Amino acid sequence: MVQIKQFSEQESNTWNKFLSNAENSTLFHHRDFLGYHPKDRFKDHSLMFSNENEIISVFPAIERMQDGKMILHSHQGASYGSFATTHWLTIRESFDMVTTLISYAKDNGFSQIVITVPPVIYLKTPSNYIDFSLVKNGFTYLKRELTSVVPLEAKGEKLLQSYRAEARTATRKALKSQIVVRESGDYAQYYDLLSKNLYTRHNVKPTHTLDELTLLHSRFPDKIRLFGAFLGDTMIGGVCNFSVNDNVVLAFYISHSMDYQEYRPVNVLFYEIMQQYKTEGFSYLDFGTFTLNMEPNWGLGRFKENFGARGVFRDTFVLNLD
Repeated sequence: MVQIKQFSEQESNTWNKFLSNAENSTLFHHRDFLGYHPKDRFKDHSLMFSNENEIISVFPAIERMQDGKMILHSHQGASYGSFATTHWLTIRESFDMVTTLISYAKDNGFSQIVITVPPVIYLKTPSNYIDFSLVKNGFTYLKRELTSVVPLEAKGEKLLQSYRAEARTATRKALKSQIVVRESGDYAQYYDLLSKNLYTRHNVKPTHTLDELTLLHSRFPDKIRLFGAFLGDTMIGGVCNFSVNDNVVLAFYISHSMDYQEYRPVNVLFYEIMQQYKTEGFSYLDFGTFTLNMEPNWGLGRFKENFGARGVFRDTFVLNLD
């Protein structure tokens, strides 16, 4: 019989310890990641599931109000969440967790449940037990976004051959230039580059402030890493990567200076980044989504496909309880 209870901050160590051996946990499940947000930004309503007094799953979530109704929502301070589970989770336990979640939400006055699950590549062992249990119990797809994924299978010339011709040519040109790619701690220079790039191209600001980004790096120095393309001492391109788990690295922020576009800094950055993370044992580079509310950004999709990326689903499920 599956039991459920609301998480309290006093259980942070227990929660994080469970994640260290979980089947599908990510950086976005970790309490130190979720906890970087100001206290008044979200109303946390994370949950813990157990069976015979042994934790079998943790579920990061928040409460939010919409149109006068209370929604139990995958934690919106993270790209995705859902159930982080044990390796030995059975189909029966998966089903019981979902039915227990639904009963809990009804008993606590929620009108809707919204869950964003990690893409399947984030699982150590492929499994759709949770997806099946959600659909079987009435959840439907709110949206199915596409995220661009590159298998980290090759280095050197074999890696270049996996690129489209235009990206391969641009990367070869960049490799012959004076650009040097290295890991950097200069988040201030990078953030200035990122802010200008996002404002010029999309008229938006970065999701994180500079202080938040440096705070996250200080909490996860081995998992949140900045790689810069330098021309002399000037950073002309940068990628901030999140090692989301042992299998996948997520390119969270990609930026470059339009003044140095002819050097193709992004091309050489990803060429070096892919080789670095393959060497470290990662299986996939996740370029991030190129759809928004299921509307494709064709240019962004093509840019990522140039490096051998293909789209996999990042699914969001919804269940109305009224």
